[in-house]
Amino acid sequence: MITTKEKNTLFPVFLKLEHFRVLIVGGGKVGLEKVSAILNNSPATKITLVATHISDEIKAFRSDYSNLTFHQRSFIESDLNEIDLVIVAINNKEKSLEIKELAKQKHIIANVADTPEQCDFYLGSIVQKGNLKIAISTNGKSPTLAKRIRETFDESFPIEINESLDNLTKVRGYLAGDFTEKVKQLNTITSVLAARPEKLKETTISKKRILTYSLSIPLLLILGYLFCYFLPPDILGGYAYQLTQTIDSSIFLYILAGFTAQMIDGALGMAYGVTATSFLLSFGISPAASSASVHASEVFTSGVSGLMHLKFGNVNNKLFKSLLIPGVIGAILGAYILSSFSEYNYIIKPVVSSYTLILGVIIIFKALKKDNIRQKIKRIFPLAMIGGFLDSIGGGGWGPIVSSTLIARGRNPRYTIGSVNLAEFFITLASSLTFITIIGLTHWAIIAGLIIGGVIAAPIAAYISNKIPTKSIMILVGIVVIITSLKRLFF
Repeated sequence: MITTKEKNTLFPVFLKLEHFRVLIVGGGKVGLEKVSAILNNSPATKITLVATHISDEIKAFRSDYSNLTFHQRSFIESDLNEIDLVIVAINNKEKSLEIKELAKQKHIIANVADTPEQCDFYLGSIVQKGNLKIAISTNGKSPTLAKRIRETFDESFPIEINESLDNLTKVRGYLAGDFTEKVKQLNTITSVLAARPEKLKETTISKKRILTYSLSIPLLLILGYLFCYFLPPDILGGYAYQLTQTIDSSIFLYILAGFTAQMIDGALGMAYGVTATSFLLSFGISPAASSASVHASEVFTSGVSGLMHLKFGNVNNKLFKSLLIPGVIGAILGAYILSSFSEYNYIIKPVVSSYTLILGVIIIFKALKKDNIRQKIKRIFPLAMIGGFLDSIGGGGWGPIVSSTLIARGRNPRYTIGSVNLAEFFITLASSLTFITIIGLTHWAIIAGLIIGGVIAAPIAAYISNKIPTKSIMILVGIVVIITSLKRLFF
């Protein structure tokens, strides 16, 4: 049992620090940490920094923060005049205690770095997602543990949670009545969040159901094929009869190709086209047949993949809607131009590949960086339009371009991959319909194999992306982007 003495008795307070005057004594590594913490959370705070030596990293803040004042000299007692709180960040215990005592005499609260017993307050580790801010304290016992907890929370809460706060604020503004009535209405609206465990259990997809999803659709396709195979051509019609007559044992190779490509694409949000085309080329399929077949099959596999991501809760509706219309417009324009001006394709591919190669490096760098500040990308319309356009022009690239850019700019990988995958169905459908209208479509056996393999893999891949930690997904995405970009550039 935890006694009162063992409890953390600190009282948590969120200060509007821009209304306070802060003094920081020390310009080294610890001083930099304190300056960064304050300005990252309260950029308008008026800070005076006093130190005999001020690091170049701290001086770099001056260009962005006019409210940061430097005095490169030793601390003097008058530095505490008109100050609301002081942070001592020097490697001198005796001097630190002297400053703390002076601050106490002037009734100024103080924080003495690496000396918890002399601190009136602590600077906790911070998790921030838009308007949501969580402060973590270990009562001064272990800042390292606080940082590890912060990293865990930072990965657990997607940046999209800020949209939930905005929506609840809007709902609160629409509610009528007094405070009691508003609380009742909010309870009614949010009651689904307090559903009984047995009800919530119904929304959880078990591994057994994943296996069912994976096998049911391909089994139906196989049964449909066998059914159609024994029916006369006049009943089936031209396309169905042609399909049943061209399929042989080689379809299992195409199924394997579709399965492999969709596992990568569904889990990482990209590289279906590159993987499937490379697989088919290794079997001796001609480049033209490979490209046409992959594009047609991707309509079905991306549809199932998007549906599975939606089922697993990996889709951000707002992001999906923002990607949909510009992506479709870009895909149609790209397919039309490629069909009419295909001779310029050799120029476009290296440019796109160089761009995605750089993005792959950025994604890995951000995944390995401890303090990963996530910024919400605002210009989604042009990104989606360019992604759809280049996907049609280059025979693939929607995932590498759109997913890589969004993740590189700080979007949550799980929701980015799910939303981009769902939008990919409509982008691919628009592109394929444009291609079919202009140049037609053949190679039904290859298409059927790719579809079956992709449909089997789609729910498994969607489930995997839901379970892999955020940083692991980012590293895998970065590696896949780099490999596929290098392949397009040099092979």
